[in-house]
Amino acid sequence: MTSSVMFHPCFLVASILSNYFIGLLATAASNGGFTVELIRPDSPKSPFYNANKTFTGRLNKYYPNALQSRVIAYKGQHLMKVSIGTPPVDIYGIADTGSDLVWTQCVPCDGCYNQIGPIFDPLKSSTYSDFYCESEQCRLINTGTCSQNICTYTYAYADSSITKGVLAQEKVTMTSNSGQTVSLDIAFGCGHNNSGIFNDHEMGIVGLGGGSVSFVSQIGSTFGSKRFSHCLLPFGTDPSIASKISFGNGSEVVGDGVVSTPLVSKEYKTPYFVTLEGISVGDTYVPFNSLGMVSKGNMFLDSGTPPTIVPQDFYDRLAVEVQKQIAMNPIRDDPDLGTQLCYRTKSNLDGPILTVHFEGANVQLKPIHTFISPKDGVYCFAMQGSNGGGIYGNFAQANFLIGFDMETMMLSFMPTDCTKQ
Repeated sequence: MTSSVMFHPCFLVASILSNYFIGLLATAASNGGFTVELIRPDSPKSPFYNANKTFTGRLNKYYPNALQSRVIAYKGQHLMKVSIGTPPVDIYGIADTGSDLVWTQCVPCDGCYNQIGPIFDPLKSSTYSDFYCESEQCRLINTGTCSQNICTYTYAYADSSITKGVLAQEKVTMTSNSGQTVSLDIAFGCGHNNSGIFNDHEMGIVGLGGGSVSFVSQIGSTFGSKRFSHCLLPFGTDPSIASKISFGNGSEVVGDGVVSTPLVSKEYKTPYFVTLEGISVGDTYVPFNSLGMVSKGNMFLDSGTPPTIVPQDFYDRLAVEVQKQIAMNPIRDDPDLGTQLCYRTKSNLDGPILTVHFEGANVQLKPIHTFISPKDGVYCFAMQGSNGGGIYGNFAQANFLIGFDMETMMLSFMPTDCTKQ
């Protein structure tokens, strides 16, 4: 990382960016918080809905090998719908707990990727204003670049995706389920040069990380607190059902069945780091480190990464134990599957149950979390090995109400049927 480029290491599975939309329909709470819907592109509520595209066909198009971390392309992402500017323009941006900057493609956009929806034109908005180089917001983005005293930025992701543009202030408007309007001014990136593996449905990114310029940090004072919670739908859910994300006061996760683990503070504030001690496969405990020692903050949660990614040594030991407890032979003769642990079955496996042992919190994962079908008649283990750090992906987060509380520095899980939230 250099002083002028912000790298987002959580964005490792960026080739799956075409997969999940958040339609931000904010429900304002009486205590100052609000709740939004998460809408997928295969939902009739999505502006990109295409009834002629079948689920299996789109999934096959993106099915990956293990090294590319593309276990399931289509059900892997969430996009957040916000309206920016005056008059408002609808923007569908990837909701990403692993990055901070909120940005969208802007006119002029000669160096941009193809986009179906209208590109935001700042000259047509009466509430748009650039930040100057000496502004606090420009310092926080750590851009280190100025052009004619205007704050410019370069924000790069680990998959080589990149956005370059002007840091500006603009009005963001969200509409609640009850018809209420929630509006506020935020700092955002007006991207004039953006590239990477984005598809034409994605209009930018809504950074939900822990850094100073993230959406969560910017709205915290407005809605009472710097906290949020989400309840993500599991893979294969009826696309007409929307999951939800809540911000501010009222988003706390409390009640029977809640378990909590400390968020680990590090110099890099963006990711939500936690400590994973090990995973039990059935009754067999597999330690994160075969030597028994683990570093604090060895994993982070990322809504932008579908599979859970762990160090290769841990994955190898985990996969061996998973295979021992499944009374079927794994697939060996399908080159499309690469080295992934997959089984031929018409329906998901009956087990085993995996228990994720975070510091102070045990989270039980069922096959709906741990085995995903990339194509008909095949289910694959939704965890992968890597030579890098650990990522707790959104497949494992489904059907849990998960609370990110930066006031108490705790992360909470409550088993929940997210289809009924």
